[in-house]
Amino acid sequence: MSIWRVLLSIICPPLAVFDKGCGSIFIVFLLWFCGWVPGVIAALVILNNPDR
Repeated sequence: MSIWRVLLSIICPPLAVFDKGCGSIFIVFLLWFCGWVPGVIAALVILNNPDR
């Protein structure tokens, strides 16, 4: 996970997980819409997952 991805996930979480698939973008967008912190946490968890 690069520093640019971390910064992007703090600024706009759906853009940080753009290449991880439609489902990830949708989940992060919904959580980001509900609140900024849940969206950032979800984006960081998805980016930190080594399987994807």
